[in-house]
Amino acid sequence: MVSLIGVITSFVLAAWLTWRFCDPASRFHILDHPNERSLHAQPTPRSGGLAIIAGVISGLTLAMWRFGPVGNIVWLSLSLLLVATVSYIDDRHNVPVWGRLAVHLVAACVLIWGDFSFRILDLPGFEFSVSTTLSGLLSLVFIVWMINLYNFMDGMDGFAGGMAVIGFGAFALLGWQAGNTLFMLLNLATASAAAGFLIFNFPPARIFMGDVGSSTLGLLAAAFALWGARDGVFPFWAAVLIFSPFIIDASVTLIRRMFRGEKIWQAHKTHYYQKLVQAGWGHRKTVLLEYAIMLGCGVTALWGVHAPDNVQAVMLVVWMSFYSVFFFWVSRLAVRGNKAGTL
Repeated sequence: MVSLIGVITSFVLAAWLTWRFCDPASRFHILDHPNERSLHAQPTPRSGGLAIIAGVISGLTLAMWRFGPVGNIVWLSLSLLLVATVSYIDDRHNVPVWGRLAVHLVAACVLIWGDFSFRILDLPGFEFSVSTTLSGLLSLVFIVWMINLYNFMDGMDGFAGGMAVIGFGAFALLGWQAGNTLFMLLNLATASAAAGFLIFNFPPARIFMGDVGSSTLGLLAAAFALWGARDGVFPFWAAVLIFSPFIIDASVTLIRRMFRGEKIWQAHKTHYYQKLVQAGWGHRKTVLLEYAIMLGCGVTALWGVHAPDNVQAVMLVVWMSFYSVFFFWVSRLAVRGNKAGTL
């Protein structure tokens, strides 16, 4: 009963605040003006992330009331506060890249200090023990990359919000299967808060989540992935698969831009989801396709964690093959769209 109240509270609070921030009279009506990276043409408020954070905090508060100030909640709350603060300042005043990264590194160190880190790197049929030093380094890179890639992928109506609902919802179901009530409750609160925001962000979006929302959700995705893998809620590969629509697109795009000698910290519109929108699919059609991929990844992970090792291996190969074909198809579609635009 308490868990249900917490989920409803997170949803209602996030939805109500998002609705309020859509109002130009709101103190938190912060406009996002289109730039070279944007897929939108009109100034749109970007303070919806504050509503998501409020919903998440309500879940953290309920969890602390029910379970006490356990370490997982305390360290998670501290790191969330750091990332949310610098991201909110960036939304309002533009913090330099080095300043944001410095805070992201500190937030990652806070999580690692709280034992949010790799202990075993596992693939289907293989497990590798990790030294303390290597564990800390890999965890640091993973957390900082997840914070930033989630921000990179927040460039289309309904995209990052939908990923949050599906991704954290899948984490919650895995927590329920494993009997980890605290893990389940916090992920449900996060998914519910994102759902409340998504009501106003689904295409055509009335509001965006801004850096304060996307960076914080990236932090939470990394923290819950490490927490779940550490406590045996799921193998780490399952978390990567669930969030793979973001992880694969962002990582492949970054590598591709590095090989081209481009300045990877500058705004751009070369992510595969952006190419699909520019090829003529539009926001709604593209985001619905991405939702289908996200759901496929989530369902596969939920089923796959209980499958034999050989089945898990085949499953991962199939998904990697899918992304290869999907990216090739989107690239070809974008080329044809560009040619048609020059005629």
